[in-house]
Amino acid sequence: MKVSRIKDIPKESASSKLFTSDQVFRQPLAPDSKDFNASVVSFGHGVRNKFHTHESDQLLIVTSGKGVIVTENEHVQIEAGDVVFAPGGEKHWHGADGDNEFAHITVTRKDSKTTQLED
Repeated sequence: MKVSRIKDIPKESASSKLFTSDQVFRQPLAPDSKDFNASVVSFGHGVRNKFHTHESDQLLIVTSGKGVIVTENEHVQIEAGDVVFAPGGEKHWHGADGDNEFAHITVTRKDSKTTQLED
């Protein structure tokens, strides 16, 4: 067993074409897991990712701030304490709501591919 304290895990840049700004950071939570990916993802003010899908289901656990998750049919505001289940293949995006910062824990299957659907 390994216990990690999020406050002690260094933040690293998660900047990529998937995000609307480079003000996004990740903290890997279980880098040695053979079964799943888990990270804290922190979004700067108003930063979000672009429409995308995952091959596997995705679980988002909101840890701080106010955010939003959007699918083709829904637009839902989320905040600390909320948990989102996005089934594999569902087109969605998520991030900070307006001028807010936002952070969540994301969990996907280890080999799950993310496909960006928006430029």
